[in-house]
Order: sequence, then C-alpha cells, then structure tokens
Amino acid sequence: MGTQSRPADGAMALAEMKEFASFPAATQRYIRRSLDVGLERQDALGRWSRDVVEAASIRAQTRVYGRLDGLRAIVPDDSGLDAIEPFMAPLVTMSAFDLGQDRLCSFGAYRFLYERLLGASVRPWLPGAFCAAAALPHLHPDRRRALLQSISEAAATAAGWSAREPSFYPEWVEKVDTRLAN
Repeated sequence: MGTQSRPADGAMALAEMKEFASFPAATQRYIRRSLDVGLERQDALGRWSRDVVEAASIRAQTRVYGRLDGLRAIVPDDSGLDAIEPFMAPLVTMSAFDLGQDRLCSFGAYRFLYERLLGASVRPWLPGAFCAAAALPHLHPDRRRALLQSISEAAATAAGWSAREPSFYPEWVEKVDTRLAN
C-alpha cells in the first residue's frame, strides 16, 4: 500500500510568492495591474493609472485582453497544427503587447503572468509564444536580446509540464504607515 506524495499546497504558494518577490518592483506592479485587467478583479484604470499615458496603456491592454476568454476556451491539448493556429496567433499578439510595455523583464515574469491569466494548461505553449513575441521587430534589438536570453534551455526544451494550477495571485496592497502601526 503506497501513497502518492506531493508538496503541500502551502509550500507551493510560498514558492510562488518567493518567485514573485524576486521580480523588480516595476514588474510586480505590472503583473498585479495585468491580473486586475485580465481577471476583471478591480477597476484597473482607477487603481493603476498615474497619468494619461498609463491610462491609455491600460485601455489598450483592456482591448488586447478582451481575447482572454476565447483563448482560455481553445488552449490546445495536443500539438496538431490545426489546433494551434487559432490559439497561437492571438497569444503571440497579446504577448507582444505585454513585452512591448517594457515591464516584463524575463521569461520567468512572463510565464508567471500568463499561467495566471490562462491557467496551467497553457504552460507548454508559453516558450514558443514568448520567443515569437520577443523576436518581433517592435522591440529594440537590445531588449529582444535580453528577453530571448532570459529563457533557459530547460524551459525551452522541457519534456513535460505541471498541470497544477497556480495558487498565488498577487493583488494590490495598500501602503501602511508603519509609524502608526507600532
């Protein structure tokens, strides 16, 4: 009689929190904003826009992320070419938008966001979508180089992917005046 061991959910959530904490502050902010837009959690425009440029960016992101529900419904479960075309084209377009915002600094940050936007089943498709979007000419050559160098060989050539859904979804946290808390 054997039991299947698996990491405790709390340990996995803690690992996800540590990964999120390793991203630069601007990346963390962009991921939280993107989750508010993509998961329709909050009034992203009211919460995240600091100026007219950022407000315009959030409006554009809302339009681009309008495809998320459709993408979630058609994540391919195999590598048949007829199944990937209607999925990969909008995924690469959405990825190109996010990478063009210059806030996702690496494949790790991109993967962290997209696993939460689309679910665990998207994992096999993320390296290809990331590489395609990171290689597009709308990005400065130095930025393309940095992004493409951020994907590890292991991530690009993985033989399999976990089906476990993410458990940590970072949200807005109000600043607390620590002088008053003591």
